[in-house]
Amino acid sequence: MQLILHTGAHYTEQDRLIKSLMRNAPQLRERGVMIPPPGNYRKLVRDTLNAMHRTPAGPEARDVLLDVILEDEDADRVILSDPNFFRTAGTAVRQGMLYPDAAARMRNMADLFPDDDLEIFLAIRNPAALLPVLHSVALEKSDTAFWGGKGPMDVKWSDTLSAIRQAAPRLPITVWCNEDMPLIWSQIIREMAGLEHHEKIAGGFDLLAAIMSKEGMQRFRAYLDNHPGMSEMQKRRVIGAFLDKFALEDEIEEELDMPGWTDELVEQMTELYDEDVLTIQRIPGVTMVTP
Repeated sequence: MQLILHTGAHYTEQDRLIKSLMRNAPQLRERGVMIPPPGNYRKLVRDTLNAMHRTPAGPEARDVLLDVILEDEDADRVILSDPNFFRTAGTAVRQGMLYPDAAARMRNMADLFPDDDLEIFLAIRNPAALLPVLHSVALEKSDTAFWGGKGPMDVKWSDTLSAIRQAAPRLPITVWCNEDMPLIWSQIIREMAGLEHHEKIAGGFDLLAAIMSKEGMQRFRAYLDNHPGMSEMQKRRVIGAFLDKFALEDEIEEELDMPGWTDELVEQMTELYDEDVLTIQRIPGVTMVTP
């Protein structure tokens, strides 16, 4: 069985994405792709992973979990989404590392489903925008606990992804930048569902509708109707053009509330984030979805 794990990250449209996927559930079910309601598994899987830090799971754990998750239905591909697969937002940063428990938890997932094909799908986000939010909800906000002697420019997604790959090398990882999601939303849905790029889906513009004015969406849809047969790359250029003109500023602009942070620091962190994305693309077993 193919088991798709959408692991967040926190504050990256994760709930909107699974809702868009679930709009396609009836059609996908006919192809053996199941998207169980998150309430069926989030607490169950989380409790199981927490217990595995103390005691390995028994040989029957996999079948018991799937019976509950799938409600005794059969599936070839199952999509599970939980931003807390790597732990909660309150423990997402410790001693200057993003999701320090991710590697161990994904190793446990691999042990839990030893004969299944697991894949991780993960959205990353510019630490300059993400760290202030994670600091605001952190269970331990002291400099020692949160930063651990590191600085903001030392926090890199590539460290987390490299650790996961080392701990669970048979789990391929598909990654994209949250900042690119309006342009690649439909591709992410298709990739997670195992669909070809040309196949029709519902919800391909759900995110766009949330960040673009009503007038802009009307004009955008009219433009698509008048220009059938556009390639995905052409559609992305059109989306970019419409966002330039009709984006809702309140939806795309962020207030960075972190004491001591300057515009210069944010700019430097953004440049390092761009460099880190290039590093991630070179990690074996990691695929980066780009516009």
